[in-house]
Amino acid sequence: MDTTPLFTDDTIVFGLLMLSLGFVFLTESIKTGFWPKFYKIVPGLFMAYMIPAVLTTVGLISPEWQTVSETGAITEHSSSLYYVSSRYLLPAALVLMTLSIDLKAVFNLGWKALVMFFTGTVGIVIGGPIAILLIAAVSPETVGGFGADAVWRGLSTLAGSWIGGGANQTAMLEIYGYNQKLYGGMVFVDIVVANIWMALILIGIGKRNRINKWLQADTSSIEELKEKMSTFSEKVKRNPSLADIMIIGAIAFGTVSFAHLCSNFLAPFFNDLVAGIDSQTTRNIFTFLGSKFFWMISIATIIAVALSFTKAKNYEGAGASKFGSVFIYVLVASIGMKMDLMLIFDNLGLIAIGVVWMTFHAILLIVVAKLIKAPYFFLAVGSQANVGGAASAPIVASAFHPSLATVGVLLAVFGYAIGTIAAIGCTILMELAAVS
Repeated sequence: MDTTPLFTDDTIVFGLLMLSLGFVFLTESIKTGFWPKFYKIVPGLFMAYMIPAVLTTVGLISPEWQTVSETGAITEHSSSLYYVSSRYLLPAALVLMTLSIDLKAVFNLGWKALVMFFTGTVGIVIGGPIAILLIAAVSPETVGGFGADAVWRGLSTLAGSWIGGGANQTAMLEIYGYNQKLYGGMVFVDIVVANIWMALILIGIGKRNRINKWLQADTSSIEELKEKMSTFSEKVKRNPSLADIMIIGAIAFGTVSFAHLCSNFLAPFFNDLVAGIDSQTTRNIFTFLGSKFFWMISIATIIAVALSFTKAKNYEGAGASKFGSVFIYVLVASIGMKMDLMLIFDNLGLIAIGVVWMTFHAILLIVVAKLIKAPYFFLAVGSQANVGGAASAPIVASAFHPSLATVGVLLAVFGYAIGTIAAIGCTILMELAAVS
C-alpha cells in the first residue's frame, strides 16, 4: 500500500515544523483574549509536540512511508529530521543548557530524584506482568502465542526500551528471540504508548503548581537552583554580538563533533569487548556500551559540565541556553511528527497492554511522590528518564527550567546502565504471568 504523504521533501517538512513552532510562540506571546486562557490549560511545549502529530495524522507529512512501483515493488522511505534533531541538535542543546550549570546545586536536589527514577523503573518491571494478567482475563489470545511468536517475548523489547533505550531494546530482541516479522508491532506500541504518556506529562507541566500543592511537595531545592541560575544569567547578561553568537555555535557544534568522533571509536571498541564476554547474560547487560548514541550524549554532557567550570559559562549572558531551547523545540516537533494518532486503532489489543502497563507505572509514581512529597519535576523526569531516555528526559526537564536539562540526561544515562538487567527481570515475570 502506497503511504506517501503530501510533502516528502525534508526541506519543506522542516519549514512546516518551524511554522508550527512559530505559531505556538506567537500565540503564546499574546496576552489578551482567547490564547492566554488556552495556554493556561495546554502548555506551549505540548502544542509544539501535538501540531506536527496532527500534520502526520492528516497525511501532510510522515516520518516513514512506502511507495509501490508499477511492477508492485515496494520501496521504503523515511525523513531524516528526527535523526538530525536527536544526533546533532539534542547534544548541542545539552551543551548550551549545561554551560552555566551549578553542579553542586544539581546534586543538592537530593535523594528524591533517585527515588522517583527507581520508582519509575520498578513500575515498568512490575507493570508488564500485571498488564498481561489483566488483559488475559479479558482477551487471552492477545497475550498468547507460542515459541518465537509468544507475545511476552515481544513485550520484553518494550521493557528494554522503557527502562533503558534503543540499545537495550535490541538486546532484549536478541536475548528472547522474538519473531522479527512481528517486531514492528511492538515498535508501534512503543511509539504510541510512550508518546501518549509524554503528552500527558507535558500537559501536567502546565499544571505543576496545582499538582505540587496536592502532593504537598517541597520544591525549595528546585526553586533555589532556578533562582541561582536566573541570578547568574542576569549578572552576565549582555546584548549578544555576532562574535558571541558564532562562539556559542562553535562551542555547541564543536563539542557535538568531538562527541561523534569519540563515539565512532568507543562504540565499536566496546561492542567488540562486550561480544567477547563468555556469559550471555553479562554480555547482554552491557550491550548499551556499543551504542553510539549513548557515548555521544555522555561525552557531550561531560564536556559541557567541564566547560561550566570555565569562563565559557559566561556565554549564558549572551543567550546560550536560549539557543539550546530552540534546538530542543525542534527536537520536540520532530518527535511529534513520528506520532500518527490514527494508528492507535490499528492494534487495540497490544495498545491495551501498553496502556495498562504505563498506567501502573504512572500510578506507582504518583503514590510514591505523594508519600515522600516529591515535586512533580522529579516524577516527570524520573518517568521520562526510563520511558523516553536521553532523547526526551532533557526535554521534560528543560520545560521546568533550561538549567535542569542536565538532571534529565544524568538519570537517562543511568537508565541505559540498568536497562537490560531490569528488563530481564521484567520479562521473567511476564513469562510467568503469560503461562499461568
